[in-house]
Amino acid sequence: MGGTKSSIWPVVHAERRALVEDLIGLETAEWETPSLCAGWAVRDVVAHLAATAELSRVGFVREFVRARFSVDRIVERQLARAREREASASLTALRSAAGCAVSPPLPLITRVIEIVVHGEDIRRPLGINHVYSTTWIAEAVGYLFGDRSSGGKERLKGLALTATDTDFSIGDGPLVKGPAVALLLAASGRMALLDQLSGPGSSQLVNRLLHA
Repeated sequence: MGGTKSSIWPVVHAERRALVEDLIGLETAEWETPSLCAGWAVRDVVAHLAATAELSRVGFVREFVRARFSVDRIVERQLARAREREASASLTALRSAAGCAVSPPLPLITRVIEIVVHGEDIRRPLGINHVYSTTWIAEAVGYLFGDRSSGGKERLKGLALTATDTDFSIGDGPLVKGPAVALLLAASGRMALLDQLSGPGSSQLVNRLLHA
């Protein structure tokens, strides 16, 4: 399980730096590999992570107004700017921003969700394996369990989740169990690690993801 909120940032910073190390030396074609984030190439996800890492609450408000109060337009602008440069420039930007401790006006736990889920969006299509720390992952799953805006609440409704690699259980209903990262990806709507989930509720969760 996690600790105090101040311990979130070291985990986020470590995961950002680990991702940068994994992507050093990518070939030009690999940057264009479709990620698990629908419609985005690997380079787009890296660009988004780099831009968001430096986006403070004040900066977000400024961008939000400039984008006519649309988060989607903020992201579109991030990607459009990144597309004007070499893909490797986004990796350089992420390396520079890896130690930033600012956040848009969202709970800090979303920083963990972002770097882990988007990290897998990038790594899985490239065939890169990475072992994540389970620190704060359980809390991230718990956050999505009750979050309407991400769709997590609807996805996980009526199910019980139990992590097999850390002390975490939540919910009441048919059981879904598996590694914390696999639970987090499923809660986020990703299908990459569904084969690591088991229990009587796992087929129900898979069905929801397939028909989302």
